Amino acid sequence: MVTQDRLGKMLTREKAQGERAAIKRLLSTLGFDSPKALTEFVTAQREAEQAALSEVERREQAAAERELQAARREELAAERERAALRRAALVALGAEGDDLVDAERLLAVDDEDADEAQIQSAAEALRARRPELFGGVRPPVPAAPAGAPAGRGPTLTASVSKPGSAGLEMAKRRGLIPEFSDSAAR
Repeated sequence: MVTQDRLGKMLTREKAQGERAAIKRLLSTLGFDSPKALTEFVTAQREAEQAALSEVERREQAAAERELQAARREELAAERERAALRRAALVALGAEGDDLVDAERLLAVDDEDADEAQIQSAAEALRARRPELFGGVRPPVPAAPAGAPAGRGPTLTASVSKPGSAGLEMAKRRGLIPEFSDSAAR
């Protein structure tokens, strides 16, 4: 007589033997000698897949970096083109040298992507406000008193005189010395 417990154990053993036999048949069909060989093969395939994936990711990152650099170059080229358009508009109106640099800084264009007509109208408005930047006539700087250059006081022109003549002139002005004695002193 077979007990329930013993029957369960026998069935479990048979089931395990069947599983092992099925695994061996599967391994031999796939060309592997043991389950360990299959495990090593699968591990190697996963590592190769990860390496390939990381290579693809590296390529994608390199491509993204190249695209970013290209976008930066395009942006810089567009900025240089806008600056050249502004400079050309100012030069056409007569700005040059340091005045050109000042006019470039003062030129206000509302839109970064302004076209040539907008830049030209802004340059003309600047010319109307600041004609001196465009070769217009600058108002003369007034001279200092006594004809001295602007920024300095008048120079005192002292006449070449004899020692003591300043005192003699002062005495004459005060009326202490009569006028006729001057001609006699000479």
